Amino acid sequence: MRNKIIENIEAKQINPSVPDFKVGENIKVHVRIKEGNKERIQIFEGLVIAIKNTGLTKTFTVRKMSYGIGVERTFLINSPLISEIEIVRTNRVRRSKLYYMRQRKGKSARLKEVYKTKK
Repeated sequence: MRNKIIENIEAKQINPSVPDFKVGENIKVHVRIKEGNKERIQIFEGLVIAIKNTGLTKTFTVRKMSYGIGVERTFLINSPLISEIEIVRTNRVRRSKLYYMRQRKGKSARLKEVYKTKK
């Protein structure tokens, strides 16, 4: 009984506009930022290095290089602060967590891109 009540509440809070993406894809996350009484959208573009699948609290970590320094940010998929997620490119990976990318720089940090063919 209690589980159904919780599931109904969680179902209302799920963001339906989130695309299905995987670890190893480069994405653009459009994040709403409040500064005083103004609100603007900032784009955070990088590689998805981890996804934690736990229902409503599903999170993903995006890593980018900014002026030679690695910056990682973890987002809640169902957060109201995320306005949009765009998939930029899909890479071929064989792991579910890409934490080893933290030690990589330059050419060794490249991943093979997957090209989708039209049928």
